[in-house]
Order: sequence, then C-alpha cells, then structure tokens
Amino acid sequence: MTQGHRGAVLTGTRIRERRMLLGLRQSELAKRAGISASYLNLIEHNRRRIGGKLLLSLAETLEVEPSALSEGAEAALLAQLRQAAADRPEAGADLERIEEFTGRFPGWAQLVAQQSRRLGTLERTVEALTDRLAHDPHLAASLHEVLSTVTAIHATSEILVGDEPIEPEWRARFHRNIHEDSARLAEGARRLVEDLGEEERAEEVTSPQEAVEGFLSANGFHFPALEGGAGPEAVEDLLEAGRGQLSSRAARLIAGRVLERYAADAAALPVARVAEALPEGGALDPAALGARLGADPGRMMRRLATLPADLLAAKGQAPLGLVACDASGTLTFRKPLDHFPLPRFGAACPLWPLFQALSRPMMPLSQVIRLAGRSEGVFLTHAIAQPAGPQVANRDPTFEAHMLIQPGPVEANDDLPRVGVTCRICPKADCRGRREPSIMAEGSA
Repeated sequence: MTQGHRGAVLTGTRIRERRMLLGLRQSELAKRAGISASYLNLIEHNRRRIGGKLLLSLAETLEVEPSALSEGAEAALLAQLRQAAADRPEAGADLERIEEFTGRFPGWAQLVAQQSRRLGTLERTVEALTDRLAHDPHLAASLHEVLSTVTAIHATSEILVGDEPIEPEWRARFHRNIHEDSARLAEGARRLVEDLGEEERAEEVTSPQEAVEGFLSANGFHFPALEGGAGPEAVEDLLEAGRGQLSSRAARLIAGRVLERYAADAAALPVARVAEALPEGGALDPAALGARLGADPGRMMRRLATLPADLLAAKGQAPLGLVACDASGTLTFRKPLDHFPLPRFGAACPLWPLFQALSRPMMPLSQVIRLAGRSEGVFLTHAIAQPAGPQVANRDPTFEAHMLIQPGPVEANDDLPRVGVTCRICPKADCRGRREPSIMAEGSA
C-alpha cells in the first residue's frame, strides 16, 4: 500500500463522519459535490482516492478545511501507535495497515494507545523508584536506620527470652534498651514513610534528578533572581518557592547545588556582558567566547545554555542544549534540545563527544554529529572535561565534562559521525559502543 493510498484510508471515514454530523444524506452531499451517490459511497468506504478539486468541493460543502479531511485529528494517535509498535517489536504490528486500523476501529486504536501510555508510565515509575533506592542518600539512610533498629530489638529480645538467668539490673537495662529502640524504630519508620509518601501520592513517581530537571525546565533554565550577584538568601527563596516540585530532601539538595553554581556563573559572567559578546547569528564557539570574556569553557557553556530564550533570538541564535556528566559518565545535568532527546535513565550513547572529552581532559572538542535514524538530527557540539572542585597538591583531580548542543549546518553531508541517544532505542547497526540490543532497526549503519 503506497503512502498516498494509506493517507486516503482515513479521508473517506472523515467525510462520512462529518456528513453525518451535519445531518446530510449521502445523495444530498453527492449532488452538491457534483458526483454520483454510488461514487461518494465508494469514497466514504475508503475504496477510492480523493484529492484536488473534488476534495476542495467536499470540504467547502462540509464547511471544513480540506486538511481536516485529508489529515484529520488522528496524527497524534497514529504517532502514539507507531511508538507503541516500536516499544514492543516482538508483537509484529503491521505498520503498513496502521491508518486502516485507526480508520476502521478508532475506539480500539484509542484503547491500544492508552494502554501503551499506561505501560510506559508504569515502567518509568518502576525505574524511578529503582533509581531512588539506588541513589537517594536520605532514603538509604532511613532504610538503614529501620533495619539496624529492628536488628537491635531482635538481639535484645533473644537475650531476654533465653534460658540463662539475668540479673534484675541487667533485665531492667535490656527493657530500657527495647523501649528506646522501639522509639527509634517508630521515628525511622515515620521518616521512611515521609520520604516515600509525598511522591507516591503524585500521579507519576519521579527520581530526585527528574524533579530537579522539571523545576529547572519550568523556569526556562533561567533565574533572574540569581542575576547580579545574588546571595544565598535568593537560592533559599527559590527552593522554598519550588517546594511543590522539589518534594524530597534529595531533590532540594541537588537543586540547591545547581542554583548555587548558577549564581556563581552569573556573578562571573553577567547577562549584559555575555549578550554584548554574542555574535549575530552563526555558530557559537564557547571556548573562544570564554577566552574573550575570561571564563573557562565549562562555565561559558553553562552560561550560554541558561541565557533567556528571547535574548538568543534577538541575536539570531537558535536555542541551545547542555548536558554534563561526572567522571563515571553519569549524567548530572540535562537541558534537552528539540530533536536531540536526552535519556531519562541509565547511561547515554558512549559515542557522544561528552564522553570522548573525558579521555582528553582540558582539550576543547568541536564536532558536527548526526543522530542515527533521524533525518533532521544534525547538531554542532562543543565538549570539554575539566577538574571538578579545587585542585589539591599530589592528588589526581576528579573531572567533569560539559557538552553544548546547537542545531547543526543545514548543508551537512551524510558522512558525519552518527551517534544515538541510548543503546535501547538506537537504530544504528554494528555499533562498536553498543551495550545492549536495540528495539529499533535500521537498514544501514
């Protein structure tokens, strides 16, 4: 089935639904459009293609835009079904007939899409809880407190119920220990419930890192209150204002560190100074711009990525994305960019320049890359790895890496290095850096 015919599959269904909504008889609509009722019947049952003047005539009679008949409102539903098929390739969904299925069984199509979204939500919930159990220090401390207290109570109880006689003084001491440990257990259980309770009541459980990213995204990654040499009070005010999103102690701790670094960057590189140095249009070079303004490339990248969107637009600059990682390769900061999705969980593509920079510390890297499987995914990246924190004599530094992402040149050729997002959804075949099989497929690497 050709693409044009697949597009016509739903057009007839839309014409029939619109006609019935207006209360028109098939013969009446056919007469107004200048065609026979039998031909209109074939169109409405998706057995004849339609376009050109006839489509315009029917759209005018039905009082709708022609695109409402030829494209309809099913684009989002079709995209959801295609994503569902990509997420479950073992089901063998027939993508060639997806539009026919949607047109003939719209209710079932909606159900499949809703079930797929529900499965995705549940999977993210499990992943988020697993991430919290593995990385949330406050939750780990509460769990440890509960388990250690239970162990202490159990050990004391075994002594009290043993066969060996116990002096009254020692028995009283053991009773007091059990009483005190029981109070500790109750307090530890309360904290544990508090740590989990707030996020379990939310519609979707998120990890502290995701909560911080949501908080930053809601503010456009730009905080006017921290511009102009703001002090710690301004950071505390922002954390208090964002308490609804930063519901856990771990999220507030991570957000506090991000905001403190933002304030330090803003003090070193005021917005007005950066705006004056920004070129009018064209590609940005954070290393050269940083050298001009007396800032290291990492700080320059962070500052560029958090500039107001209207300021960038006024300078003819496209939006910028930024991602950072620590020495282990774990992502610590994510500002997504359109058409360059960033992984929510697990490790990113090992072929990103971000990770190449870790093997060549202090060397700025610039590279144009293409995302595998995405025709529009050409990007110019700048990456560098620098020491994190103060350097200490006779001690190897710990590095962190930054990668600034901006839309690449339109005239980019097909020989560009191709990278993915994560191995699980990367369609690139025969990749030397692959860690796990992909659920996607691609004809060539």
